[in-house]
Amino acid sequence: MSLPSTPVLAVKPLGFPWETEDPFLFCAYHDDAYPRGNREMGPVASLAGRDMGQDFSRKDGWSMYHGRTVPGFPAHPHRGFETVTIVRRGLIDHSDSLGATARFGGGDVQWVTAGRGIVHAEMFPLLKADEDNPLELFQIWLNLPARAKMTEPHFTMLWNAQIPRPVVHDPEGRKTSIAIVAGRLDGSVAPPPPPDSWAALPEADVAIWTLRMEPGATWTLPAATGQGTRRTLYFFKGDAATVSGRQVHGPVAITLRADADTTLAAGRTVCEFLLLQGRPIGEPVAHYGPFVMNTQQEIAQALQDYQRTRFGGWKFGDAGPVHGREPTRFAKYPDGREEVPAD
Repeated sequence: MSLPSTPVLAVKPLGFPWETEDPFLFCAYHDDAYPRGNREMGPVASLAGRDMGQDFSRKDGWSMYHGRTVPGFPAHPHRGFETVTIVRRGLIDHSDSLGATARFGGGDVQWVTAGRGIVHAEMFPLLKADEDNPLELFQIWLNLPARAKMTEPHFTMLWNAQIPRPVVHDPEGRKTSIAIVAGRLDGSVAPPPPPDSWAALPEADVAIWTLRMEPGATWTLPAATGQGTRRTLYFFKGDAATVSGRQVHGPVAITLRADADTTLAAGRTVCEFLLLQGRPIGEPVAHYGPFVMNTQQEIAQALQDYQRTRFGGWKFGDAGPVHGREPTRFAKYPDGREEVPAD
């Protein structure tokens, strides 16, 4: 069978959440234009007309999600997969059943291996009372193979300054900026993922990158090195771009051949992309809400285990705790270690 002459295999409009391919489960992109914050770090705005506790309306350009005072996602369980949360603007307050807490944002990445079970909260405190509080983030669900579904939960932070951000200039001097959250590009290597992650295996060929291209910039995305790797490029900001000779208009998901170079050219506006790639795990997926296992029997067991143990219980007085009014980013780990980013 002859290979297609173009690396572009398919182009599809983006919905919510974004569809992904194995080893990923989905990607949620949040871009909320939150207004000024009030004394409780919620929005200075009427909440009338919102389905409180389940507000995904994007009314006025933002949502409360499952939050009732502060936007966000109060305590909820996970089992059997990982969350990779990339915060481009704004802040997230994290708390979990391991006893870990964190405040992160501005390019930071949080990587949580749920494994056999974790409960966590992700709240979006609106700290600025004199100006708006925009929030922009990706949350990517990365599957775990069967051998790691019941591994010990793991929480780690990849701070903004730890993430390689190479900048490439085309012959006309126009820039393409790349953030390498997972994987490698030439001599730039991402910080190590959690030890039981599919991304920790070199042969899994996992890459999570964001790309920002100046208007008119060109850059060639090199072919992946792994065998059987799948690759999707999400064009989420910008009007138009050209992908190996094919013009696309955002927002779209572009399925690519991973074994071929792909030439990108930005149109007349800044163009931004998210790249997700990896070799498939290739195992059955049984999915029920916050649990991702291999069989329905394992899903039933996850429900029973959570009802019985609450995955270690909740150590906080509030289902959606926030960590004060100071904007300082930090992490407190389950072993008591505390961390503040160098930048």
